[in-house]
Amino acid sequence: MTTLTGLISRPDHIKLAVEGMLKRLRTDRIDLLYQHRVDPQVPIEDVAGAIKDLMGQGKVLHWGLSEMGLQTLRRAHAELPVTAVQSEYSMLWRGPEKEVLPLCQEQGIGFVPWSPLGVGFLTGAIDEMTRFADGDFRKTETRFSPETRAHNLALVRLVKSWAERKQTTPARIALAWLLAQKPWIVPITGTTQMAHLLDNIDATEVIFSVDELEALNAALAGIAILGERLPPAVAVLSGVEAPLK
Repeated sequence: MTTLTGLISRPDHIKLAVEGMLKRLRTDRIDLLYQHRVDPQVPIEDVAGAIKDLMGQGKVLHWGLSEMGLQTLRRAHAELPVTAVQSEYSMLWRGPEKEVLPLCQEQGIGFVPWSPLGVGFLTGAIDEMTRFADGDFRKTETRFSPETRAHNLALVRLVKSWAERKQTTPARIALAWLLAQKPWIVPITGTTQMAHLLDNIDATEVIFSVDELEALNAALAGIAILGERLPPAVAVLSGVEAPLK
């Protein structure tokens, strides 16, 4: 579990946090409970044990992990089957493809990409003239720095060209591409605007033929994204484990 004061995944704290969630949500159960960042001070087996207790009480139905390492996922799944894994994944950042997605497929675990639109980049809302306000974390990510952004905008141009080809929006292309990767991938768009929500929902109407998907993937493979998604200090403080950096 993650709080404003840091990573706290002690079993007693997990159970206390769940009680608070149930009260605030006015419900008797949580369908899917995530450990959003790994707590290095608490063995993942202890976390799984706490979740198992909550499942036995009917308060939690399923559980998942976010930004964990491969060994953590294997140990967690062996202790208590994991339903879903969360990580950043999009055309902009494809880190999970090498090891995490194959492990999810092997173990029958669903995958939930967050930031599927590349924190707005893939919608075309960010260009060379964009300036990020103080407090916007994108200001600290080198993939969005002025030095790398001009290069990385080649990806946006590709997405826009496919939006024109399919007579849709760039956001829908980015989401439809994710949905086409695996049937057990379900993106979280995280929008706060109704217009964006409605646009995103229609991504399910965008279908790629086998040839189209092959062509799009080939074009994506030809674009090397420069810069990192997280400053090293932020990755350490947020508990992101090595395989997903």
